[in-house]
Amino acid sequence: MNAPTPDIAPATAPAAGQAALQPLAGLRIIAVEQYGAGPFGTQQLADLGAEVIKVENHKDGGDIGRHVGPYFFGPEDSHFYEAFNRNKKSLGLDLKSEQGRAVLEKLVASADVVFNNLRGDLPAKLGLDYAALGKVNPRIVCAHLSAYGRTGSRANWPGYDYLMQAETGYLSVTGEPDSPPSRFGLSIIDFMTGTTAAMAILAGVVAARAQGVGRDYDVSLFDVALANLNYVAEWYLNGGVTVGRTPRSGHPSLTPSQLYTTSDGWIFIMCNKEKFWQVMAPLIGKPEWATEPRYATFKARLDNREAFNADLDAVLATRTTAEWMEIFAGKVPAAPVLDVGEALENPFVREQGRILDFVHPVHGALPGVASAVRAGGAKHPTCAAPALGEDSTDILASLGYGAAEIEALREQAIIR
Repeated sequence: MNAPTPDIAPATAPAAGQAALQPLAGLRIIAVEQYGAGPFGTQQLADLGAEVIKVENHKDGGDIGRHVGPYFFGPEDSHFYEAFNRNKKSLGLDLKSEQGRAVLEKLVASADVVFNNLRGDLPAKLGLDYAALGKVNPRIVCAHLSAYGRTGSRANWPGYDYLMQAETGYLSVTGEPDSPPSRFGLSIIDFMTGTTAAMAILAGVVAARAQGVGRDYDVSLFDVALANLNYVAEWYLNGGVTVGRTPRSGHPSLTPSQLYTTSDGWIFIMCNKEKFWQVMAPLIGKPEWATEPRYATFKARLDNREAFNADLDAVLATRTTAEWMEIFAGKVPAAPVLDVGEALENPFVREQGRILDFVHPVHGALPGVASAVRAGGAKHPTCAAPALGEDSTDILASLGYGAAEIEALREQAIIR
């Protein structure tokens, strides 16, 4: 299950010759982050070789994700935390103290990016925006991920993924028509906002390196959730069409593009181009349906969706999902419906080396899902998430602090 592809190294970190192949090698990101969306975004950059230094309030237990259960490897080390923080460093630092602020500013002088995913009103109060940090390093990129943005009437509102799904219409288009409103089964807004923040960070770095000055970049859960409405929003804004829920997770306008029953379960079929239906009809033993006036085109199938789906159900129910997958493979876009365990044990996941062992100094190899980005020739690092303050001494030493100074800061609880 854990065999890597040639593009992924099993080692805990890239060797010297391999480090240069990391796309983001040499990029230093200071991350005042916690929980999910922010750490997810910076982890994608760490997987590609960026140096991500987590600045954690050690007096408050560090990243709250360390304490999110119910599954733990040990104190301050939950499965949840490990999922979002691999390949990073941890600096336990009291940012509200004068000495802690001095440490931060030395870090900023050496960094490309300062990132945070705090409530919208907090970056300015904590001096984490460009107005404050640009004085330390004019080229610094200040990236902010918040719930509702840093301006407007909701700047001081806390917010989370499911709330965004509720308010931006997701629950109204998810689930069966006669069921209560339903959210996505995963924290999709957190993940997409983290990914969008990673894109903003890279855009900021490109601009700062070209122009010699940095700036603030803002991403919010609400803005990303709203932007994801995309073509559904276009239908409403330009045609007044409000999309609702369709049976069996069906596409609002294309058929067949939904769940169908087989003799032993379910299969999802997506003939989102006409050519796929023309291929599928003969494969299911119904070549005449490709030219049947009621079923030959997208419009005809949509107009006759109920009858069409009933007929297709009857045919697909004559074989198992596995049998249909063998028939459709590479010809008709289709997928079996798996649970999470089955998805991770999928032979295709094994073939592609998508599960890797991330090496932890105490717990050993911790299996996790590999980076979704494959950079040709790069062997991505496979270090597990850091302990709280694990890298504090090394980071401060790199900034010019002597051993006695570091020990004094630790005794005063400025660092951990």
